[in-house]
Amino acid sequence: MKQHWWKALGVLIVLYTLLAGLLVPLKPGILDSEPLTAQAGSSVVLHVTGYNSHYKAAEESLRAWLKLDEQHTLAAQRIRALTDKQLEIEFQLPPFLPSSDKSQSFTLILDNAIDGPSVLPQALFVSQDSLNPELGEQLWPQSPIEDLHVKHGLAYPYRNILVETIRNVYYHVPMWFSMFLLYTAALWHTVRFLRTKDSASDRKAVALNTVGLLYGFLGLFTGALWAKHTWGAYWSFDIKQNMTAISLLIYLAYFVLRGSREDPESRGRVAGVYNIFAFSTLIPLLFIIPRLTDSLHPGAGGNPALGGEDLDNTMRLVFYPAIIGWTLIGLWLAQLHFRWLTLRERWLMQVFSSKPKP
Repeated sequence: MKQHWWKALGVLIVLYTLLAGLLVPLKPGILDSEPLTAQAGSSVVLHVTGYNSHYKAAEESLRAWLKLDEQHTLAAQRIRALTDKQLEIEFQLPPFLPSSDKSQSFTLILDNAIDGPSVLPQALFVSQDSLNPELGEQLWPQSPIEDLHVKHGLAYPYRNILVETIRNVYYHVPMWFSMFLLYTAALWHTVRFLRTKDSASDRKAVALNTVGLLYGFLGLFTGALWAKHTWGAYWSFDIKQNMTAISLLIYLAYFVLRGSREDPESRGRVAGVYNIFAFSTLIPLLFIIPRLTDSLHPGAGGNPALGGEDLDNTMRLVFYPAIIGWTLIGLWLAQLHFRWLTLRERWLMQVFSSKPKP
């Protein structure tokens, strides 16, 4: 039993990531704000919809600002909580903006004693007919954002657009990490087979590549579901999606190539050389090419991934164990598949050895 501790650990970690990933709530945030446009010099009333918010319960401590940049923020003149999820916020916009642009986007920042601060980027676009940055500086009221409340307790970050789908970080991304680790282990056994001609190493490489390919398709499937809820389509031909599909097809060809040869040694040698080629394509396909062009996918085309609020310290408590857990489960599955391949090879040897020779 002691030698199987890592299997039990993998199961426990995956169960932990499933429970923690699904049950821990998100921090309060701002789902929507209307209208989206306003004119400089006018009074605008924003109708705000919150998420996991407590506006009514914290009405006495509600504060709101429109933020242009670090030096220019505008405090709300009036805030009215309709419900815990609905707000009316009135702002009096100066007749001129401290900018030489015709239109500027403002970030909406809310704060209260229960929810803490919430942010909605590009909540309001303010246009001005006449440009006078100097006068705009003079007319701009000083409304510093300070003394924000801190929300305590275990919660995941609220991210606009992602909302609850941010939990897929614990399942989609670890699949890719685990896939890459399994492919790396398969490469090691492939090189060992090519050096020693040990058939067990060849079977281990096959088993690891099989589970690695399974994880790859699971990662592609969970990614498609995520894309549907964030990008609006299961498949948008994003560069990262295309390169991932190509890499999985390359590894799928590994099994096609093995099935085309009957001699075990020849099959293992040809498939082993191909496996080295397949692994070498992962780096350019998954890590280099996507960074050379625009992409919706985080981690590609200059779009950062797994940083800042996308993966805060609370999420790291689940994300990194998820990688370990899914990798251990993958190794267990590969071990089971290796045993099946070994039994199958022994059975075939017995069948062929029992046949009468001509």
